[in-house]
This record gives sequence, C-alpha cells and structure tokens, in this order.
Amino acid sequence: MPLNHRTKDQFLRSPHLLKPQLLRSHLLKPLFFSTMIACGLLLNPAVAAEPAQLQFFHHLKAYCGQAFAGTLSKSEASDQDMLGKSLVMHVRECNDTVLKVPFHVGDDHSRTWVISQTTTGLRLKHDHRHQDGSADVVTQYGGDTAVAGTAFRQEFVVDDDSKTMFSANGRSVSNTNVWYVEIIPGKVYRYGLKRPGRQFEVEFDLTKAVALPPVPWGH
Repeated sequence: MPLNHRTKDQFLRSPHLLKPQLLRSHLLKPLFFSTMIACGLLLNPAVAAEPAQLQFFHHLKAYCGQAFAGTLSKSEASDQDMLGKSLVMHVRECNDTVLKVPFHVGDDHSRTWVISQTTTGLRLKHDHRHQDGSADVVTQYGGDTAVAGTAFRQEFVVDDDSKTMFSANGRSVSNTNVWYVEIIPGKVYRYGLKRPGRQFEVEFDLTKAVALPPVPWGH
C-alpha cells in the first residue's frame, strides 16, 4: 500500500521504523563485541570456565622456553647487591602441574621460583643452590595460596615449614612473609615480597624476549 494511503496507526507500527533505543542497540552491539575482542576479554569458553588459579598457571606456562629482562620496581637497602646487574627470568621447565622459573641476577644463577598446583590451589617455593649445585641451608621456602586470587595475580602466605627454617637460621623476621606474582599476558610479569616494614618487587617486560641465560645452578 502506498504510504499516503496508510493509516497513521499502520505507519507507526511499521517494522521498518526502529525506536531510538532499538536503533542504538543495533548500532552499538557490533562496536561492543569488536572492542571486547580487541581487549582480549572474550576468552575461549573452555579457558574462561577454568578456576582463576588454573588460568593464572596457564598464562605463565604460555611463556615456557622464553626469557625476559627485568628491573627493580620496589627495593630497600638490603637489595643493593641487585642494583646495576642484569635481572632475567626464564620460564624454563614446564609440565601440567609444575613450572620452574630461574631468576638470574648478574652472574648469580642460584635462584629458581617453583610454582606448582596443589589439591587446594597453588604453591610457590624458592629453590636456592650453590654454584656446585648443592642446596643452600635456606631453600625450598615459600607458601600456598590462601584465597582464590585472580587469573592475573596470586598471593602465597609463608607456610609452617618455612617459618621453622627461618627461625632456625636467624631469619624469623621472614615469618610474616607474603609473596605475590602478577602476570598481565603480553605486557608484564611481577614478583614481589611484602611484610610489615619490607617491600620488594621486580618487574619483567613481556613484550620482548631476550637471549636465554645460563643453566641455573643445580639444574
């Protein structure tokens, strides 16, 4: 029927005439989804369905075999020996439940962070070795996650075994340690320590891989 022959009611009910709010919805939906995709917020459903701690574990595992340079972002007088030295993390050994990440400070290859899955969450341990590969007197200290955390940040509260070790070696000040690890895929990885009166943090640039460092001592 020609428009001039339609009744007023027929014209207003025409499906070709969108109400303003419907028009805005049709225009904004494509923009919304394209923005979400560009920001990486629309995840694979199988990955998004994983608990936050598993997502975190897999974010780090994705960098297996790569190394990255870092800088101190929070430090104190006790960290002076790290100033001016190259800081490199290497996601070196990976399987379905354990990640080993050596932390190299200049020519000191004694440190390895070990992140593993447990029945209740995640665990962080510090494997310290001497140059001949033997274990340091203070080694395998760390703790477990106490809360779910997020896919990008996990905190590890000092465990009882570590407290016993610290106390036996004159380091009881560390009995309130909380370590944290943050990873923003494609951007940055952070490792830090916090306790009353103490802060330490090193930040690694994930945008550019560097040459692989030497094999860590004892590995």
